[in-house]
Amino acid sequence: MSTSVTTQGPTPTGSGLEAPSRIARIQARLDSVAGSAFIMPAVLVVLLLSIFPLIVSLYVSLTRLQFVKGGFQLTFVGLDNYAKLVVGIDKDHFLGVFSNPAPIGWLLFGLVVVWLAVWLARFVRGPNFSIGGLVSRLFSGLVISAGAWLIARTLSPEGRPGTVVVTLIYVFTGLVVQYVLGLCLAVLCVQQIPGRRFFRVVFLLPMMITPVGVAYLFRMLADTSKGPFYPVWDMLGLSNTSWATNAWSARAAVMIGDIWQWTPFMFIVLLAALESQSVEAIEAAVVDGANRWQIFWAITLPGILPVSSTLILIRMIEAFKIMDLPNILTNGGPGTATESLTLHAYTIWRTLDIGGSAAVAYMLLFIVTFVGVSYANEIRRRLSEA
Repeated sequence: MSTSVTTQGPTPTGSGLEAPSRIARIQARLDSVAGSAFIMPAVLVVLLLSIFPLIVSLYVSLTRLQFVKGGFQLTFVGLDNYAKLVVGIDKDHFLGVFSNPAPIGWLLFGLVVVWLAVWLARFVRGPNFSIGGLVSRLFSGLVISAGAWLIARTLSPEGRPGTVVVTLIYVFTGLVVQYVLGLCLAVLCVQQIPGRRFFRVVFLLPMMITPVGVAYLFRMLADTSKGPFYPVWDMLGLSNTSWATNAWSARAAVMIGDIWQWTPFMFIVLLAALESQSVEAIEAAVVDGANRWQIFWAITLPGILPVSSTLILIRMIEAFKIMDLPNILTNGGPGTATESLTLHAYTIWRTLDIGGSAAVAYMLLFIVTFVGVSYANEIRRRLSEA
C-alpha cells in the first residue's frame, strides 16, 4: 500500500490576480469621473443662469443704490427695502389701503377660517399626523388667514387693493375661467362634429400672438371713440366712454385679454389628455346606462386630473408674472388699480430704486413659492387618497 502526498505551492499573489481587480477599480473611478464630467457643464449652466442671479438679486434687495463720483455704489441697508413695502412709504402701493370689511368680506373671511379649522382638525385626527406636518400646516393656515384678511380689508368699499391683491385677482380669476373654457372647448372638439379640425386650429391662434400684440389689440378693440367696435358702442350708448377711468372695468379688460390669450394653452393640453383616455371604461359605463354627465364626472374628469393639476400649476406660475397687458393696455391705471407685482417692480426699477425693485421681485418669489408648494402638496395628497 503506497501513500502519495501532493504538496501545493503557495497561492500566487503576483500581478496575475491583483491586476484584474486593480484595473476594475481604475475603470470604476474613470466611470464616476466621466459621469461627473458630462454632468458638470449642465450644472454650471444652471448655476450661471438660475442660482447665481438669485443670490445676486437677494443681495441687491438688501442694498440701496447711490450715485458717487465716477459711478455708483450699493450700500447695505438690511431689510429696509422690505420694511418699506410692508410698513413704510410703499405700503399703500404694495398692500393697499385698509378699511373695515363689508358684510360679504366678513362672511368670506369667516368661511376661510372655518375651512382652515376643519382642514387642521382632519389632519390631527388622521393617520398621517406628525409634529412637522402640524407645524407646516399651522404656518400655511396663518399665511392663508393673513391673505384672506388682507383681501377682505382692501376690497371693501372704502379700501383699495395693492399690487399683491390685484395680482392674486388676475391669477385665480384667470385660472378658473381659462380652465373651464379650455375644458369645454376640448370636450367639444373630441366630439364627432363637422369642422372640428378647423376649430382646433382657430382656437390656437391667440397663443401665437405675443403678449404685447395682444395688449395693443385689446387696446384698439376697447377704444370707444374710434376703434373698430365704435358702431357697436354707439348703438349701446357707450361711445366716447372711458372704461379705463374705473378700476374694476380696467381690471376686467386686462383679465379678458389674458383669458383670450391663454385659454388655447389650456385647450390644447386638455384636448390631448381627453384623446389619450381609454374608451373601454366609457363604453362599459354606456352599457350600464350612465348618461353623459355621469360619464364626465365619474370617468372623464378623474382621468384627466393628473394632467389638469400639472397644467394648472404651470399656468399659475406663469400668471403671476403678468406684466405686458396691464403695462400697455392701462399703464397700470387708473392710479395703480391694474398694476401687478411684476409691473410694480418694473416701475420702481425705472426710478433707479434697484434695491426696492429687487425686494418686490423677491416678495413675488416668496408668494409664488408658497402658493405653488401648497398647491402641489394638496394635489399630491388628494391623488394618493384617490
